[in-house]
Amino acid sequence: VRIRMQRHGRRNRPFYRISAIDKRTRRDGVVIEQLGWYDPYVKDPAKAVQLNEDRIKHWLQNGAQPSDTVKDFLARRGIGDLKAWEKERARQRKVVTENIAKAAAAARNGGGET
Repeated sequence: VRIRMQRHGRRNRPFYRISAIDKRTRRDGVVIEQLGWYDPYVKDPAKAVQLNEDRIKHWLQNGAQPSDTVKDFLARRGIGDLKAWEKERARQRKVVTENIAKAAAAARNGGGET
């Protein structure tokens, strides 16, 4: 189970619902439970996100994995295992920078051999 966002709203005016959903389901597929919403166009940032914190904690305790964007929302509210998420994000950044460095080195070495 993943806790992720589903896009709703009209063209050029998105509105997102935060849902518990099976990870194999498409983005706008069948929802297990609605957990809140996010409206990026609300002027007051405090009113932009509404979360059902009790149910989110329940899903996290039962093994649900939040998406990266939802992790950011939860981190701002102090919900979840923030230290583990930060450690995982740092590991991912390290892997990405190493891959970029390898690709740059390969381009430098392979660029003049044509």
